[in-house]
Amino acid sequence: MSTKTWNGLPFTGLTEDFDPQWLLTPDQQSLQAKLIDLCAAVLRPNAIASDRNLIYPRKNFEALASLGLLGLFVPKEWGGLGENHTCAAMVVETIARYGCPSTAMCYTMHLGAVAAALFRAHESLELQSLLKRLDREVLIGTLSYSDPETGSHFWYPVSSKATATPDGWQVNKKASWTTSAGFADWYIVQTTSPHFDGDFSDLSCFLIYADEVQAEPHQWDALGLRGNQSGSLLVDGVTVPRDRMVGPEGDGTASNDEIVDPFFLLCSSACWNGIALGAIDIAKAHVTRKKHVDVGMRVADYPTIQDYFGEAIMDTSACRMFTFSMGQLMDQITNGCDWAIHADTSALPRAAHLHWYWQIKFEAAKNVAHVCDKMLHACGGSGFKKDMEIERYLRDGKAGWVMGPTNEVLRQFVGKSALLGFDALDYWNQSVNERVLHNELKKLDPAAKRQLAESLLADLEDAETPVTPIPIAAA
Repeated sequence: MSTKTWNGLPFTGLTEDFDPQWLLTPDQQSLQAKLIDLCAAVLRPNAIASDRNLIYPRKNFEALASLGLLGLFVPKEWGGLGENHTCAAMVVETIARYGCPSTAMCYTMHLGAVAAALFRAHESLELQSLLKRLDREVLIGTLSYSDPETGSHFWYPVSSKATATPDGWQVNKKASWTTSAGFADWYIVQTTSPHFDGDFSDLSCFLIYADEVQAEPHQWDALGLRGNQSGSLLVDGVTVPRDRMVGPEGDGTASNDEIVDPFFLLCSSACWNGIALGAIDIAKAHVTRKKHVDVGMRVADYPTIQDYFGEAIMDTSACRMFTFSMGQLMDQITNGCDWAIHADTSALPRAAHLHWYWQIKFEAAKNVAHVCDKMLHACGGSGFKKDMEIERYLRDGKAGWVMGPTNEVLRQFVGKSALLGFDALDYWNQSVNERVLHNELKKLDPAAKRQLAESLLADLEDAETPVTPIPIAAA
C-alpha cells in the first residue's frame, strides 16, 4: 500500500513501488520525504507562476535553504550537509518531478558552482567563507562557461580573457547563456588564462560576485524552463583580487573534466528524469479518473494507454538507474564525495569516466521528450490545456536535447571516441586531420599547389621573423 502523500492526501501519481529507494540511505530517504512536502507546499505553486510570468525562483531557493540544500555538498565542518553524488541526483530529480523544473535546473547550476568552489577551496579563505554562508544567507551560485562564438562548445571561450594586474586579475567574460544570469549572488566564470599564448586549453576560473556582472534577463522568453533566466552575461574588465582565481592558473581544463562536466551532466540528467516522472504522475492521475461512460471504461482501462505507460515507465526507469549508477560510481571513486582528496591538485578521479556522463545526459534528454509527448497523447485534449500542467512539463523537457553539450555533440563524441580514440575529439582544434588534408591536396593541380606552397612559405617567413621593439623616445 502506498504511503506517499501530497498535501496530506494520497498521492495520485506513481507509487513508491516504482522508486529505487534501496539506493538511498535512511537519512537521504528522510530528506527526500521532507523535500516532497516542501515541493507540494511551496515549490509547485511557485512553478506555475514562474512559468507564466517569467519569475526567477528565488523564493524556491529560500525554501531549499531551509533544508540546508544549498550546502548539500559542503562538508559538515563548514556547516553543510556533507552529502554525496547519489543524494544530489535524488534531490534534483525530486525537485523537477514534484516541484519546479526551472528551480531544478537553476539548482543544478548552483551545485556545479559549489562543486567548482569546493574543488579548490582548501587553501582559499575567500571560497571557504562563501561556502560556509550558502544556506544562512541564501547565496545562489551558478556557472558561466558559454561563449557567443562557440555555441554549446562551452570549453572554448574565445570571447573571454583575463590579464594580470598589480592588484590581481582583470577579468573579461562574455557568455551567451548563463542560467540565473543577473539573479545569482556569485558566479564561477571561465576565461583563457592570464598568460594565454594561443592555446585554448589554457583556461582559468574566477569567482565573480553579483555586483560585478552585467546581465539582461529581460531578453529571456523561452519555450520552457521559463524561470531559469538563462540570458547573456558580461564581466566587463572587472579587476578582482588575486584570491578570486579558483585554483592555480591554467586549472580550467582540470576543473572542466573533473567537476563541471561530471556534476552538470549527472544533475541535469536527474532533472530530465524528474520531468519525465512528473509527466507520468500527472497523466496517471488523469487517466485513472477520466471515464468514458458510453463504454463503461476509464481511459486507464484501454490496452493502448497501458502500453504507453508501460513503455514510459520502463524507459524512464532505465535512465534513472543509469544516472544513479553514475552517482554511485562517483561516490566510490571519491570516498563518498570527500573533498579532501583534492588537496592533491592532480587528483582527478571523476575525469576518467567522461564518456559515461555524456551517455547519461543523451539518454535522459532523449527519453524526456518522448515520454512527455506520449503522456500528453494519453491525456488527449485535456493534456493540451495549461491547467493540467503536462504541457509545461513537455515544454520544460524540450530543453534537454538542446542544452549544451547538445545531444548532437554528445553522440558524436561517444561515437568518434569509440571508433577513433579520445585524442580524435580534439576539443581545442589543435590536431591536423592528415587524411583530409592529403585528400584535399590531391585535388589541386600543379599551379594551385605551387600557389599554396608559396603562401605557406610566406606565412612561415612571417612567423619566424623576429619582432623588433619600437624604441621609446626620451621624455
